Amino acid sequence: MTAPWIALDAFGGDTAPEPELDAVVMAVEEGVRVLVVGDETIVRPALTERFGGRLPDTVEIAHAEDAIRMDDAPAQAVRRKPDASMPVAFDLVREGRAAAVVSAGNSGAMLACGLFKFRRIRGIERPAICTRLPTRGGFLQLIDAGANVECKPLHLVQFAVLGAVYHAMETGIERPRVGVLANGTEASKGTDLTRRTHELLAAHAAPAFEYVGYVEGRFFDGTVDVVVTDGFTGNVALKVAEGAGALVAEVLRDEARSSLRVGLGALLMRPAFDEIRRISHPDFYGGAPLLGVRHLAIICHGSSSARTLATALVQAARLVDRELAPALSDAVERHRPLFDAARAPVAAQAVEERTP
Repeated sequence: MTAPWIALDAFGGDTAPEPELDAVVMAVEEGVRVLVVGDETIVRPALTERFGGRLPDTVEIAHAEDAIRMDDAPAQAVRRKPDASMPVAFDLVREGRAAAVVSAGNSGAMLACGLFKFRRIRGIERPAICTRLPTRGGFLQLIDAGANVECKPLHLVQFAVLGAVYHAMETGIERPRVGVLANGTEASKGTDLTRRTHELLAAHAAPAFEYVGYVEGRFFDGTVDVVVTDGFTGNVALKVAEGAGALVAEVLRDEARSSLRVGLGALLMRPAFDEIRRISHPDFYGGAPLLGVRHLAIICHGSSSARTLATALVQAARLVDRELAPALSDAVERHRPLFDAARAPVAAQAVEERTP
């Protein structure tokens, strides 16, 4: 099978294009074909030098004379900068010249491009960002990680399906365990949004996953595979987890330098520390897919390293080969009864449930 072309926004990240161009070299070495999108007068000579004077057949360049900045208003920037590297990359996928987009650019603009250019999968109301977090013995998906600040129960129900299908594809788990993030495990806890979502998921069988109920913020114990929440709560949870992880790393580093004895102990523990880094750092897992649109888009942090971007390119090629987008569309069809129940007015459904 011929490897798919993956479009890389070369001018998206905080320090672009250097990490992006270094990532191209790394990804090509791993068998990825990369369509680099950006100012060709900058990209071509820089890449040619990196490849020793001649671009390989697995690298192509698509010129884009502008770029969307991190401080640009997302929707306005997509409309006013049609020749920027990010929207051009999305256009290339829509036109069939590439199979997926990877960008470390403005995440709001990524969402806008996904909605305006890729459009939603039929039946999906809101796409969501699905990000990976480490757990004991593996990892989980947190969805939504920031795309949708205000949500309805239908949105969370759909996030559950999207996240479960993606996690199953990445792990081979046939029916991942899905939980709704709340402030306790009792059904009476949470908000109107979480309680209604819990009722829906508990009352309707889902082919793609096993619903395990509410989960608290201590979801790193390996008892759940997909954590569902609104984008505001999900983004806060993600940033808290990242901050806590950074603090632990800094404390361990400071302690390791505090004395020779502690330093020797840290040296003996290095394999364990390396494993923690392996399961938690984006260098090893790539970016966060925008799920719910008709083509694949991978969102990376603005400060992503070249290694992270290269891993995201490999990740995108893998998900295209595994046909993630068609699998998501198929799952939407298979879960229509659940979605229809979520669309029904609560009062009307209560009457229906009481009718013998």
